[in-house]
Amino acid sequence: MRKFYKVLYLAIILSCMAACGKNDTQAQSPSRQAEPSTIESFSQSDSLNSLENAGESSVVMDFTEAADETMSESTIVDRFENVAESVEAANEAGVVQETERNETDTAETDIQNNTEENKVANMNVQVGDVVFSATLEENEAVSALVEMIQESPVVIRMSDYSGFEKVGPLGASLPVNNSQTTTQAGDIVLYNGNQIVIFYGSNSWSYTRLGHIDDLTGWEDALGSGDVTMTLSLE
Repeated sequence: MRKFYKVLYLAIILSCMAACGKNDTQAQSPSRQAEPSTIESFSQSDSLNSLENAGESSVVMDFTEAADETMSESTIVDRFENVAESVEAANEAGVVQETERNETDTAETDIQNNTEENKVANMNVQVGDVVFSATLEENEAVSALVEMIQESPVVIRMSDYSGFEKVGPLGASLPVNNSQTTTQAGDIVLYNGNQIVIFYGSNSWSYTRLGHIDDLTGWEDALGSGDVTMTLSLE
């Protein structure tokens, strides 16, 4: 607007100057008054139009530049916000994935720990004053037996049967996984779900295997021919 007023002010001055010049010319040369007036009129009109066009162009350029700058800043802000949102979303996704991974690892660790706690490779078999080491099988009956032993050692009164085994009541029923088995000396099996049988001979019957004595040295002597007390404990 300030430029427009300048243009208008200059146009007024030029008009005044042209009017003065026109009067002088008419006084000096009446026969040629139309020609200078016409030229001056065209000159004034062209000057005014040029100045007005220059002013309008300047205003349009200023407005365009301002709009470009505004649009540029707006675009930059939008892009920055989009990038920030993407980074935030990626971070949140990473946190979620990390949390899920930690929960999964924790669950797997708990399962593994529980499995390892219930999975005992060996137990002690004490007959009289002699202690033997037995390697255990991996089945539900053994897991249940180990849980019992973990609470307290299991003491069983064993009776001799048929000159090849000793059998005694466990006082609880264990899960069975019976199969036709030919036993050997040192085998420990579950019979009828609630009786423990230890062998110093051989027999063929349907049993659930529990374990086997690792070293049979002194095994038959410890069992003898009569009743014995057997204590099961964990190593």
